[in-house]
Amino acid sequence: MITARQSRAARALLGWTQETLADKARVSLTALKRLESASGLEVYESTRDEVRRAFEQNGVVFLSSDRGVGVMVVDRKGQA
Repeated sequence: MITARQSRAARALLGWTQETLADKARVSLTALKRLESASGLEVYESTRDEVRRAFEQNGVVFLSSDRGVGVMVVDRKGQA
């Protein structure tokens, strides 16, 4: 499960706006804003899954350890 902070960080790494991510993930902008809200608003798990898939298809890797969570972008050879 991705967190609001991970989503905002991944968007920043890719240089995407919320509108861009909502379009690529095929979710409503309202649902994405709820997912990324600092107050922890509830969203459908399917929304989180679609957002995660959109990021992963563009080279984002989600990290999780006992010390915290994060994101990184990997070099995807052969992709523009």
